[in-house]
Amino acid sequence: MVWMLPAGLALLAGLDAGLLLLGLPAPVTAERLPAVHGMLLVLGFVGTLISLERATALARPVGYLAPAVLGLGGILLVVPAVPLLIAKVVLAVGAACVVVLYVPLWRRQYDHALLTQLLAAGLALAGALIWIGQDALTRVVPWLIGFLVLTIAAERVELARITMGPRAGIRLLVHAWAVTAALVVGLVSPDAGAIMLGLALLSLTGWLVVHDVARRTVRARGVTRYMAACILAGYVWLTVAGLVLLLGMPAAQPAYDAVVHAVFLGYTFSMIMAHATTILPAVLRIALPYRPAFWAPIALLQVALVVRVWIGDGLGMPVAWRIGGVLGVIALVLFVLTALYSALRGPAPAPRAAAATPAREENSATGGGMLRVGPPHRAFSSRTDDAPAAEEGSA
Repeated sequence: MVWMLPAGLALLAGLDAGLLLLGLPAPVTAERLPAVHGMLLVLGFVGTLISLERATALARPVGYLAPAVLGLGGILLVVPAVPLLIAKVVLAVGAACVVVLYVPLWRRQYDHALLTQLLAAGLALAGALIWIGQDALTRVVPWLIGFLVLTIAAERVELARITMGPRAGIRLLVHAWAVTAALVVGLVSPDAGAIMLGLALLSLTGWLVVHDVARRTVRARGVTRYMAACILAGYVWLTVAGLVLLLGMPAAQPAYDAVVHAVFLGYTFSMIMAHATTILPAVLRIALPYRPAFWAPIALLQVALVVRVWIGDGLGMPVAWRIGGVLGVIALVLFVLTALYSALRGPAPAPRAAAATPAREENSATGGGMLRVGPPHRAFSSRTDDAPAAEEGSA
């Protein structure tokens, strides 16, 4: 539980900074909070969460150095007494620790999906290093996009390995190198790099959608439908980001805002919400049963993004942009409160006649969950992730 405290602080601080960026009053007002908003949420929160799962999978004390340093970096970002440069360096060291953390995992099992995750961690490190030398995140954001998109995509491939065929890992790795090449080109020619990145994201998303079991299980019931709907919504927002990038480097504020929030909020947090009932139990060893109440935050998040991205950014309506931003903050806070409520309330009773059905549905929902503690390398899968692949293969 203690390992999640820095990540939770980074999440709350990032949401607070989001309100400040919207020009609205926030619980905490600090001069540099808006400048570190993105890094708080991407590396401070999501990065710490991913590295914590990696450490849990490794099952060695040294593995927890990565989430500890990333968490410390996130905390230092919000401490005014600490120079921002020091906080940036600590965050970069934490990203380097994540890269190193993959080495023993790689030695356990040589796998293309794992290699993609290792490459994604390297992109996070590159982004953190670039940020040290500048204040703006404009040149850093593409590297963070590569980090999160490839990490999650690798896990979806792991969960659908049977249906995707034996060469799925190679195809994934080809997409990963295409994303990396786009980022490198973007250092020299931002417009060309953005277009290449957009094409790579669209190709990757299309390939995943075709093979992801979520396309079928969205017609199921309960947790199965919930998880599938969240994942498909994430793919929609990743597609939106890819399309905007085809216009070139998003230098204008509306385009930049659309790409950033389509990926980091629409794609990433939709995936996190989809698998929350397996992330926290796997890492923290606490029960987090699915309840219908989980539909409220994910639905509100989608509404928030439509209002902010489609109406606010797309139609140039500042009021809608601000309203969508506030709704997004409310959605994430509501999700945290819903998760806490579900955990405190305990397991939900199942009907006698269908006691075995919910468990089977959850296992076949969308490839299990996002975290897996047992095997050495899967970041966003659950203990039952092989079951859905088998079922899908025999469907």
